Amino acid sequence: MRTRMIGDVEASAIGLGGMPMSIEGRPDRARSLATIHAALDAGITLIDTADAYHQFADEVGHNESLVAEALSTYSGDTSRVLVATKGGHLRPGDGSWTLDGSAAHLKEACEASLKRLGVEAIGLYQFHRPDPTVDYAESVGAVRDLLDAGKIRMAGISNASPDQIMQARDILGGRLVSVQNQFSPAFRSSEPELELCDDLGIAFLPWSPLGGISRAAGLGSTFKAFQEIADGRGISPQQVCLAWELAKSEVVVPIPGASRPKTILDSAKAVDVTLTAEEIALLDGAGA
Repeated sequence: MRTRMIGDVEASAIGLGGMPMSIEGRPDRARSLATIHAALDAGITLIDTADAYHQFADEVGHNESLVAEALSTYSGDTSRVLVATKGGHLRPGDGSWTLDGSAAHLKEACEASLKRLGVEAIGLYQFHRPDPTVDYAESVGAVRDLLDAGKIRMAGISNASPDQIMQARDILGGRLVSVQNQFSPAFRSSEPELELCDDLGIAFLPWSPLGGISRAAGLGSTFKAFQEIADGRGISPQQVCLAWELAKSEVVVPIPGASRPKTILDSAKAVDVTLTAEEIALLDGAGA
C-alpha cells in the first residue's frame, strides 16, 4: 500500500470513511467489523470517524465505538493505524445535523471520544464544521488547547475555506496537519482548498470522494469519462476516480466510505493505478 504523510505520521494513501457503517441504512455490526478488518488486511492504516456518525440520539459515537471494537478484535498489528475523529457536529436523532463549535462542547466531545476509542490521546482530531454562531477562533482555539494538553496528537479542520485554513494554521501555531473537505467529480468547488493545502504541505482528505453514499455506485453512469477509462483498463470507475484524486497532489488522501468488505477492497486497489497525463486531462474536463 502506497503511503502519504499526515503531519509526521506515514499513513496509507487511501483511508476508510466510517460514516456509512453507522447512519441510516447501515449494515449489521458483524458486516461493519468485517469491513474494517478487510481494510486493515488491505494495508489501510487511516480510519476516519466522528462522534456524529450515528443514527439515533442515544447512540452518539456509534462509529467511534465500532472502530474501537474492530481494532481490538483484529488479529494483526494495529500499531500503525491512525484513527481520525471529529467534533462539533451533532445529530439530534431525527435525521438532521446541527452544530456546536463552542470551546466547552469541543472539549467535552473530545473527552467522550477518548473514552469510546479507548486511547490516551486521539491520533488526529478535527473540528468538524464551522458554527456560524461561534467565533471560528474560539473553536480552533479549543482544538489548540486539546493539542497543548496532550489529549490529541495532531489537529485538523473540516469543511473549511482558504481563509479559515490560514486562520486555523495561525491559531494552531503552524501545527495544522489536515483539511477534510468534500471533493469528488460531482463536487469540485474545494479545488482552491486542495491547492492551498498542496502549497502548505497540509494533508487534504476528500470526504465523499466517490460522490456520496447514494451516488458512488452510479459514478460511471454519471461521468462517462471515468467509465470509459475504467473499461479500457479493466477496473472499476471508482478506482479510476480515486486514482484521479491521488494524482492531483501528494497531499491528497481520499477517504471513501464503505459498508461492506468488497467495496473497500476495490477502493484500496486505486493506489496501484497510475493514470496517464492524457487520462487525467480527460477526467479533469469531465462535466457533471
